[in-house]
Amino acid sequence: MASTDTGAESKKEGSPAAGEPQDNSHDLAGLEAGLDALDTVQVSRTPLRETLVRKVLPPVTAVALVLVVWQLLVWAAVVPAYKLPSPSAVWDEVSAAWLQGTLLDYIWTSVSRGLLGFLMALAIGTPLGLLVARVRFVRAAIGPILSGLQSLPSVAWVPPAVLWLGLNDSMMYAVILLGAVPSIANGLVAGIDQIPPLFLRAGRTLGATGLLEARHIVMPGALPGYLAGLKQGWAFSWRSLMAAEIIASSPDLGVGLGQLLENGRTNSSMSQVFLAIFLILLVGIAIDLLIFSPLERRVLRSRGLLVTNR
Repeated sequence: MASTDTGAESKKEGSPAAGEPQDNSHDLAGLEAGLDALDTVQVSRTPLRETLVRKVLPPVTAVALVLVVWQLLVWAAVVPAYKLPSPSAVWDEVSAAWLQGTLLDYIWTSVSRGLLGFLMALAIGTPLGLLVARVRFVRAAIGPILSGLQSLPSVAWVPPAVLWLGLNDSMMYAVILLGAVPSIANGLVAGIDQIPPLFLRAGRTLGATGLLEARHIVMPGALPGYLAGLKQGWAFSWRSLMAAEIIASSPDLGVGLGQLLENGRTNSSMSQVFLAIFLILLVGIAIDLLIFSPLERRVLRSRGLLVTNR
């Protein structure tokens, strides 16, 4: 009996009495530690070798494969040499343009126009997108027009721009604006439409109205869609500029990449045509890697949608 009473007493001491609150501090501490572990991002510097293997090796391998297949097609004489020049012939064009001091001039003439035109489109498209997204009457009146302009090929604006403004830089910028502004505005409108209404109501409750609402709630909330519109706007700017340079030629305009492409066609020089195509492609890739990709990674990382080891 004594042993039985002792076991019963020890059981009573080890378990809480009926009606008394149980001590869950250890369980809560463990749960909190688990949640903290989920939220914690382990940041470490990626070794140089791993960076080279993951980010540098794949594009280099792809370029090497393209060059190998290209050279094999040239050796097999699938098409005549004047239709498909060898990689060495295109490289000779690059070397000749570099030695003549014109290679960087070709690139800078087009890049300077494209970036300036894109900045002008950004200054016009951003407030236009805000206006269309926030004012119902404006959206009903202008929204379908913006969508129609975005689907219209930018090359269609070159002839009227030449007739209205003449063969000058103003014509180039007009074509860029007509191609890029609708994309930027529509991207911002799409981003604003994706903002949860609760965010807007909470902002108004805290006193954020008018410009304060646009700055602190609308623009940050619409940033992913806005950034997608900016990328598309740059693509339309670059295409519009190339179309304008190909069609409209004048000594006063200088020689950009589009004009270089047209000169290659006029001279029946496929190596020069390939040179212009590769330079146009190179500029597009460089702008995306240097400007838009870092911005996109920063936005995604700030929203917890991208975890990188650095």
